[in-house]
Amino acid sequence: MSSKFKSFTVPTARMMPVIILADVSGSMTKQGKIAILNRAIASMIQNFADDNSAVADIHIAVITFGKAGAVLHTPLTPASKIQWEDMKAEGTTPMAAAFELVNQLVEDRNTIPSRSYYPNLILVSDGVPTDEKGKASKNWQESLAKLLTSDRASKAVRFAMGIGEDTDRDVLNTFVANQSTQISVFAADETNIQRFFRWVTFSVATRSRSADPSQLQQLVDPDTLDLDDIDF
Repeated sequence: MSSKFKSFTVPTARMMPVIILADVSGSMTKQGKIAILNRAIASMIQNFADDNSAVADIHIAVITFGKAGAVLHTPLTPASKIQWEDMKAEGTTPMAAAFELVNQLVEDRNTIPSRSYYPNLILVSDGVPTDEKGKASKNWQESLAKLLTSDRASKAVRFAMGIGEDTDRDVLNTFVANQSTQISVFAADETNIQRFFRWVTFSVATRSRSADPSQLQQLVDPDTLDLDDIDF
């Protein structure tokens, strides 16, 4: 066989990371919120796994923050290879630790190669950030500032969902602020968590199927979409 054919390799698709920061504090057990969130994430993973038209190779990671601190619940893995394990809710809301952990993950070039597309970061919370003792705290501000000014995370597409009336709107608004494409915080209750993830799935899938996924485009307002009738 010719050496030319021996050396031929099919180029692999570039990674597009999707990283979820999920609040698993004790309040997420109320009204079945954690169960709905588990189903929504599992559905999103399956939709990406079934998508054969994407230019990018979507990898998903899930970071939880609750009683155990910030934990990498699901390491960054191709969507088609994830066996989803449900999250459990307990404890407080150490959001600062989650920002620190996601920053480490995004900036790790051994985990996310330099040729990867800009990541998508998704923050979900139903409460107020706390310190390690469970008291309401502003310690998230420094951690989030470092995340938003870091080399790669500063270029990420960021989504945020607040569940219920007790959500700290300041932190969610800061998380999504100053992006090249304007993205509003999604307000949810225990009944429409699924709608948020269908919107995120639609937005990420649209980007992953575009001719150049590195070019960020204006996202479609979720209020203009029939999110219950989207065919992925």
